[in-house]
Amino acid sequence: MSRAVVYQKFGGPEVLELRDVPEPHAGPGEVRVRVTAAGLNPMDWGLAAVPEAAARFGVTLPSGFGYDFAGVIDEGPGAGDRVYGGALGRAVADFVVVKAGEPLFRTPDGVSDEVASTLPVAGSSAAAALAVAGLRAGDTVLVGGAAGGVGIFAVQLAKLAGATVIGTAGEGTFPFLRELGAEPVTYGPGLADRVRDRGVTAAVDLFGTETAEAALELGVAPERIATIAAGPTPPGGVRATGGAEAEPGALAKIADAIAAGALTVPVAAVFPVERIRDAVALQAGRHVHGKVVVTL
Repeated sequence: MSRAVVYQKFGGPEVLELRDVPEPHAGPGEVRVRVTAAGLNPMDWGLAAVPEAAARFGVTLPSGFGYDFAGVIDEGPGAGDRVYGGALGRAVADFVVVKAGEPLFRTPDGVSDEVASTLPVAGSSAAAALAVAGLRAGDTVLVGGAAGGVGIFAVQLAKLAGATVIGTAGEGTFPFLRELGAEPVTYGPGLADRVRDRGVTAAVDLFGTETAEAALELGVAPERIATIAAGPTPPGGVRATGGAEAEPGALAKIADAIAAGALTVPVAAVFPVERIRDAVALQAGRHVHGKVVVTL
């Protein structure tokens, strides 16, 4: 037997259970990963809490939990290799079996499993949003939700691309954002007026539509504004996107940048899997600066 976090009904962190389950094994064309760390994302607890969201992703009850993971291949081709990847509804478990074609990447030397486990959703979502917005050197990009799990990647990737970054956040987060290289600004009503003289040329909204609407008010072209959490039809012709639209090789480039010390991943908290409910409650509170990781 092995362990996995599962839920039998939809709800908050209280529905999550660490259970003994039959140990999975790799079949033909598959590899098994001994998971050591799993990074949490809003989509994880969103799928566990909202039946309609789960249905859109084909998640049915009972279900496993989580998407991002990192560990070591222990069955199949590449045994012994350190890897990270994504497995919808299966990540927070002792073992994940990955089929050919599912996302799986080698972890570079110098990148810990805890950090690697934060990359698939947040890294690809940030890269996709910046790509869809057509970010280029010399831009001034407004990043909504800059201190969140996706924002920490978007800010640093934009800086590496040669852009000036203005990041929306609460005032308590301003020192954190400055360390990442962003010029912080408070979110909320009047955002457009607060950045009107900053020369904003592009925007990525990582939380709702406030930043996208402010960018439109500033005259930024809709095709230079991307959202990841505004639903399929954001306002004013703004582009909705997700990690699937990241450019090929985006995650590998991010991992290499981390290994080279050019990009950092602030891990706000690490919980043992036995405290999965505490980890999810912290992440779902939306006030954590950086990523939350569960270890196995």
